[in-house]
Amino acid sequence: MEYREFGRTGWKISTIGFGAWAIGREWGPVDDRDSMTALHRALDLGVNFFDTADVYGSERLLARLRQERREPFYVATKAGRRLRPHVADGYNRQNLTAFVEDSLRALRTETIDLLQLHCPPTEVYSRPEVFGMLDDLAAQGKIRYYGVSVEKVAEALKAIEYPHVQSVQIIFNIFRQKPEEEFFPAARRRRVGILARVPLASGLLTGKMAPATAFAPDDHRNFNRHGEAFDRGETFAGVDFEEGLAAVEEVRPLVPVGASMAQLALRWILMFDAVSSTIPGAKNPAQVEDNVRAADVPALPDAAMARIREIYDRRIRALVHQNW
Repeated sequence: MEYREFGRTGWKISTIGFGAWAIGREWGPVDDRDSMTALHRALDLGVNFFDTADVYGSERLLARLRQERREPFYVATKAGRRLRPHVADGYNRQNLTAFVEDSLRALRTETIDLLQLHCPPTEVYSRPEVFGMLDDLAAQGKIRYYGVSVEKVAEALKAIEYPHVQSVQIIFNIFRQKPEEEFFPAARRRRVGILARVPLASGLLTGKMAPATAFAPDDHRNFNRHGEAFDRGETFAGVDFEEGLAAVEEVRPLVPVGASMAQLALRWILMFDAVSSTIPGAKNPAQVEDNVRAADVPALPDAAMARIREIYDRRIRALVHQNW
């Protein structure tokens, strides 16, 4: 496992983290026993960064993991998506404090390692008082550091203007390449940690899907393809399913010998040194192992990187680039 500096926190986190959305909800049926086995396997393999949210339902599992294991690891959680309606005015002191207190109880801890605003409305990034509230929560010892999870590059650029934003979680993968153009250099200048989320485009980039692939009714890949429940970009990275499948077939010949399509996709992300960690999900130990092996894949050759960019420019760019 490789470890990289996480912004200005002083942490060194595993380049392959663990995204805990898949063991919570909106990804079809899950079994807590399988989920806990997957979490333990991740620690065994050197993963030391776990990402969850108060709406995922997996904070409690990470609390169990801390009880059952002695080695240190970092847990990042998120707050804000419990708001109904999810509007900028909901990001007030009363609500943020309540969300933090609830996560402290669920995680069974006195201090949250990293609290992230959970894809708030764009207007929130222009409200310095919201970030002042986060400063107060840090001063009270309830959170150690804070960051943001964003939908759009413009939101990421605005967020890092606030001096105590330590990290930005943003969708970055073979099908969503825009962050590298302007945001990565800006984050590097400000020493902000970057968490690449949705790294496998909701499974499209595993290469295991086909036009006939079916998803459970409670799986967002079934009910959110056009943004019916939340931002469309969260599902298949905003790419039309069939078009994504066709693009995957063009990428497939680039998979290194002995590696999987998913490992290629994760290794591609790690070719960008501005990225601190990528956080693929896993429901079982086998998926964890497949994800972690990406850290051992040799650096991709320049020709492969150029070919991936060409496929993106030709097939995907017009579908996503201007939207996020």
